[in-house]
This record gives sequence, C-alpha cells and structure tokens, in this order.
Amino acid sequence: MESLRHLTIEETYELSDAILEGDKQEIKKEIGDVMLHLAFYARIASETGDFDITDVLNSLCDKLIIRHPHIYGEVIAEDEAAVKRNWEQIKLKEGNKSVLSGVPVSLPSLVKASRIQEKVRGVGFDWENRAQVWEKVEEEMKEFRDEFNTEENVPLDTEKAEGEFGDLLFSLINYARFININPENALEKTNKKFIKRFQYLEMKASELKKNLKDMTLSEMDVFWNEAKKAEG
Repeated sequence: MESLRHLTIEETYELSDAILEGDKQEIKKEIGDVMLHLAFYARIASETGDFDITDVLNSLCDKLIIRHPHIYGEVIAEDEAAVKRNWEQIKLKEGNKSVLSGVPVSLPSLVKASRIQEKVRGVGFDWENRAQVWEKVEEEMKEFRDEFNTEENVPLDTEKAEGEFGDLLFSLINYARFININPENALEKTNKKFIKRFQYLEMKASELKKNLKDMTLSEMDVFWNEAKKAEG
C-alpha cells in the first residue's frame, strides 16, 4: 500500500507537469494513470469489505449536493466568496474541528500555504485589499533583510533567518492569491525556464569543447543571454 501511495503521488505530479505544458495528449495519458491508481485503491477496499468504487462515487455526489446549497437548496450565494464561505461552514457542521483540518499534512509547503490562505479566506479571515498585502510583503522583506545586516564576523542566527524567510514566502504567496496567480505554477514555470536556458548553456559549451568549470561567469552569461533572446 505504501509503494502504491508513492506511485499515486508521482502520477499526480506528472499530470501537473502535463497541464503546465499544455500537452493535451499527455494530460489524457496521465489522467488515465491516476484513475488506474484510484481504481486499485477502490479494488483493495472492496476486497476487504470496506467500500467499493460505487460507494466512492455515491459519497462524492452526496457531498457535492450537501456543500452546494445554492444549487441544490434554497441558499443564496451572490459570488464565489459566498460559495466558499458556505462550503467551509458546512464542513465545520459535519464535524471538522478546525477550518484548517482539511489541509493535508503531506502537501508540499508552497501548495499548503496557498490552501491555508484559501481556507481561512472562506470564513472571512483575510486582507481587505492587495495594497495591504503588499505592505505586509515589504514588512517581511525588511525583517528578513535585517537579519543579514550584521558584521561579517558575527555569526548569523540561521534559525531566526529561516523563520523570517518563511514569513516572507508566506506573504508573497498571499499576494499571488490576491492577483490570481498560482504560486506553484509560477515557480514551476521558472524552474522549467531555468532548466531550458542552462541546458542551452551546456550545449554551447560542449560545442566549444569547454568544461563549464573552466568557463568564466562572463563567458557563461553570453550563452545565457542568447537563450533568453531565443525565447522571444
């Protein structure tokens, strides 16, 4: 079961990559891979008598009906924010002890920060506008920078600096949410961009029969800038 769990996580990341690349055929393939793993879990549970795939789907339908009273009931929701507030309030009535109890512990920290912020927003705990959020970003940036404004011979408090850096990242993720940017997608696009440029640099160095370790930073920058220009 543990190995199957790791494979499922791997497949979901591969699906995410395909979505970022916009490769429809790859998306179709990866969706199939994920569904195969879900079918495995359902099959294992059916053999132990816990539930089967029909129970899973019926449970999902019931949950969607209960948590969308503006569609299946008489509740009025004027906008998306109201829908999310209703969703979180219903989850609390279902027995969740905290709004944040639905955030998986195993999520990558960047994704988890986004989910935490979305969850608390659903119950009204949020900034009023993005200008306030940017002020918080600048405040956290200053606090982080201040940790390094020490004498060269004075050792840094690494733990405190790490804490301040975490605060800065959290506030940046919050700002991304306010301007409708998915921070996970944004960072992954930058990762892919860096990889593409660096591999171009490696290719050019190989053509010149040079080892990157023997090249100066200025020499490498020439090829790096070529790669940037090639991207348009």
